[in-house]
Amino acid sequence: MNRGTFYGVVASLMYFRLKLPLWIIALVLLVLYAAMGGYKYLSVALRTCKRDAIGLSRYLQVLIRVRRFGKQNMTVPAVFEEFVAKHPDRVCLIYENKEWTFKMISELSNRFAHLFEESGFAARGDTVALMLENRPEYVAIWLGLAKAGIVTALINHNLKDRPLAHSVNIVESKAVIFGSDYAQAIDQVRSQFGSTVKLLAFDAGQTGAPDWALNLDDLLAEASPGPLSGPARAGYNDRLLYIYTSGTTGLPKAAVIRHSRYFFAVYGTFFACGAKRSDVVYAPLPAYHMSGGVLGYGMAILFAMKVVLKRKFSVSSFWSDCIQHDCTVAQYIGETCRYLLAAAPRPEERSHKIRMMYGNGLRPQIWQEFVKRFNIANISEFYGATEGNANIINFDGRVGAIGFVSMIAPSVYPVALIKVTDDTGEPIRGEDGMCIRCKPGEPGMFVGMIQKNHPIRDFHGYADKAATKKKVAFDVFKRGDAAFLSGDILEMDECGYLFFKDRTGDTFRWRGENVSTTEVEAVISNVAGLKDCAVYGVEVPGSEGRAGMAAILDPEGSLDLVSLAQGIAKVLPTYARPLFIRIVKAIDMTGTYKLRKVDYQKDAFDIDQVKDDVYMLDAGTQTYVAFTQEMYEKLKAGKMRV
Repeated sequence: MNRGTFYGVVASLMYFRLKLPLWIIALVLLVLYAAMGGYKYLSVALRTCKRDAIGLSRYLQVLIRVRRFGKQNMTVPAVFEEFVAKHPDRVCLIYENKEWTFKMISELSNRFAHLFEESGFAARGDTVALMLENRPEYVAIWLGLAKAGIVTALINHNLKDRPLAHSVNIVESKAVIFGSDYAQAIDQVRSQFGSTVKLLAFDAGQTGAPDWALNLDDLLAEASPGPLSGPARAGYNDRLLYIYTSGTTGLPKAAVIRHSRYFFAVYGTFFACGAKRSDVVYAPLPAYHMSGGVLGYGMAILFAMKVVLKRKFSVSSFWSDCIQHDCTVAQYIGETCRYLLAAAPRPEERSHKIRMMYGNGLRPQIWQEFVKRFNIANISEFYGATEGNANIINFDGRVGAIGFVSMIAPSVYPVALIKVTDDTGEPIRGEDGMCIRCKPGEPGMFVGMIQKNHPIRDFHGYADKAATKKKVAFDVFKRGDAAFLSGDILEMDECGYLFFKDRTGDTFRWRGENVSTTEVEAVISNVAGLKDCAVYGVEVPGSEGRAGMAAILDPEGSLDLVSLAQGIAKVLPTYARPLFIRIVKAIDMTGTYKLRKVDYQKDAFDIDQVKDDVYMLDAGTQTYVAFTQEMYEKLKAGKMRV
């Protein structure tokens, strides 16, 4: 039966509606719809209606609250101070067995607000860079700066050399606050900062601040712990933070986090995951990341929940920490899950009170094993770029899924998968000039439709306007619309569950960090005497994400691998150093003179296919050694750790 016939039958039934009971009409229509193939839609609707109803309810709760904050022109510090007024002595953060109350965090943040407003280090709307390890003061610093209307740039404390200088300069920082552990890294690049940039050493200890920096501890001691007087220095739509993400430019990009986005991110995570205000959150992730600094610490700031901080993630203390502090919720990224699973069994791993873990990157291959071994009732796996407007979550435990879209009412949350080219990631357009939607089972780039001034659907971009333009596509599904391009390849099943497949462009993720291939290429080229190279991510059995591999052009065989390893180690953090090196006699170029990586990435380190010499970074000596057939077989079998 075709659609015309079906519509004719519907019209006839409606015409004779007074002569037939409604239940008979409904039954006939249902049978006819099923005969046309509609049974597939009905089947999916029945299987997903509960999920969609829960998701819609939680989404509306977030939207209502975020809109209310917008109408009241609220800021993140303003909401935090409401909790301070109601519960000044309630525990806000726990760090190294010390409890920090809301009043303690508030007063310290006030000192920072007064100091910067009265010292002239930075003014309202200016940016101050922060390079510090995880600790309660981290929160107090950017909260205090926000009270003074100052934007804080959260610097990855693993950075050094050019990426570090770039991160400070791209946001036009007026000052840099750094911990004593990072004084050397700052010292090496401070000549690249503007002459007026103030350098402020925090927690300098007995040795004191370097002679080229001001001692922030001494300055804070003289600042007032009381609130700032007068009107608020910022509003709902103002910038709050810069959080960095790697991209095709080759250097970190500063994503704009406004107060409005912070509200959405934290409220969205809280409601979507099904968290409770009575939960105690274990947050071991880096504070300079969206996951740790916003989705972790934000639970204390916006929901008055108790949050347990760790200076850095530790396998040995993860479960014992959770038990000690009665944690009921914990954060993860894919790598932390793998590390926990690889550790020897211990009694604490099943005697904790963790009922739910939320994060991203839990591999489908270890999902069920992880849940079963550690007795986790619920995994809330989410997906979303730091700067993006397209965030999804899998709250109902579908193994491997990073979220879902409704197949019943897909327009409620306007995201989609579109077809893109394999090598460049450019959207493929049809004869009408519009992008082509992917069907279930077809991989495509995840995009989020942009709606200006919407608390959730808007895209605020980066500090770099040119970088912002590259992440937006126009005339996507109709003339005049626009969408945020995630750069990630996902695949959707018939029920609307989405599964991560790959990344396009010039980034890959390793050890829980985004790695810029073009930045690594630049470092290798400089160390190797300006030799051409192509860097890409390759999958390693038993490991989350992709390890770095570099194809280096060396037709004369003159490359010194010892010097290469030493030079790379001086500039790049451990997670960005290539695990594999492939020596090639020629490197292919695209039509636009870009290095072609697709074929190299497909070959990876398969020495049965690769005829070039391949080397692997030895973890002990940090030098490159010949990658042998025996090593290859062990790696494939998961018997070699990397």
